[in-house]
Amino acid sequence: MSPELLSILVLAVVFVIATTRSINMGALAFAAAFGVGTLVADLDADGIFAGFPGDLFVVLVGVTYLFAVARANGTTDWLVHAAVRMVRGRVALIPWVMFALTGALTAIGAVSPAAVAIVAPVALSFAARYSISPLLMGVMVVHGAQAGGFSPISIYGSIVNGIVEREKLPGSEITLFLASLVVNLVIAAIVFTVCGGPKLWRQGSVEALEPGARPEPGGTGKAGPGDQPQPGGAGTAPDSGTTLTRPAPTPTDLAATRLTPARVATLVSLVALVVAVLVFDLDAGLTAITLAVVLSAVWPDDSKRAVGEIAWPTVLLICGVLTYVGVLDAMGTITWAGEGVGGIGVPLLAAVLLCYIGAIVSAFASSVGIMGALIPLAVPFLAQGEIGAIGMVAALAVSATVVDVSPFSTNGALVLAAAPDVDRERFFRRLMVYGGIVVAVVPAVVWLAMVVPGWG
Repeated sequence: MSPELLSILVLAVVFVIATTRSINMGALAFAAAFGVGTLVADLDADGIFAGFPGDLFVVLVGVTYLFAVARANGTTDWLVHAAVRMVRGRVALIPWVMFALTGALTAIGAVSPAAVAIVAPVALSFAARYSISPLLMGVMVVHGAQAGGFSPISIYGSIVNGIVEREKLPGSEITLFLASLVVNLVIAAIVFTVCGGPKLWRQGSVEALEPGARPEPGGTGKAGPGDQPQPGGAGTAPDSGTTLTRPAPTPTDLAATRLTPARVATLVSLVALVVAVLVFDLDAGLTAITLAVVLSAVWPDDSKRAVGEIAWPTVLLICGVLTYVGVLDAMGTITWAGEGVGGIGVPLLAAVLLCYIGAIVSAFASSVGIMGALIPLAVPFLAQGEIGAIGMVAALAVSATVVDVSPFSTNGALVLAAAPDVDRERFFRRLMVYGGIVVAVVPAVVWLAMVVPGWG
């Protein structure tokens, strides 16, 4: 067996073990890098560590540190409640608000599972309260997270753009961002239509959606056990009969909706991060970690747990996988494998196969991990010039992340766990079927739309 083939088989074993044994793929990849680098590629420690992505490490730590501070001081709660208060009309707008909110959170730097973990419990509680399909609401949250997931300052965007730059491929940060945004927006619109969105438009108007507002029996809304009419505290929508009671806000509600100095400073910091990266071209990781340190120094009580909430598993995963990919590159596996794919003789066929590999693996394992492995594997046949690099990278990125609705992925599992008052086995099956449809359809569609025309 050739060393190149052996190293690829080891990578496959890493994915299988990480999926079946619940071991962090990055830790496995570090072990594989050590074993393959030492025993097969004859590399010393310096040669193995040459592939460690120090710049991406800083981006991951800095951005997730800043967002952990925002979560600790309640800024993210404020953002959620502010978005909900914007919907003063149709129940049908709630799924779109949640889509936009998770998209905004990931676009400004939140890790996708972190954004889903923040928004999904609120979104699915509204789904239960207003008789919205939990599948619809959960899918809207996850696709929203992926819609914003490839902005130039996001985690996914930084990872993919960093790989593209490292491999000296033509790249377009805006094209990558818009490709994911448009694909997820289209999918969300289709799901909204199929899963009861039109019925929500006919469900009637809601005067306000403040925390704790409840529809009374007799309208199209669904009353919870023990809900009682409160004279003088209800508004009735004339064309729907839906009546809302407005209990007095609880201390928790008031705390979540109040702008404190720490929250104002955090909002300013998030805006400053966007401006610093997009306008002044400063490093996203170094800027984010600096802002997080300033906030932590001024409000230490709010931020003392933030370091522990940095997405260390994601950091370990990304750094481990990319370090192993560095070992593959050093021993010539990347070139060997790419030439093998290109040797199929039909570059477009090779491209669609890579898209399906990314989608299938990501449905059960890490999206960012598979992107870190597949994009470098595509470099050699991209270098032939028959396939546009920008379109191929965008298609791979979308294929590897749009399937995160699978209940086996982190985001899908978060949605499954956050849904109240549902038959979880039935909900699991629905998520699994939906995830299977996405895996079967989306890679071919993005291949047709992004690769066949020859972008880049």
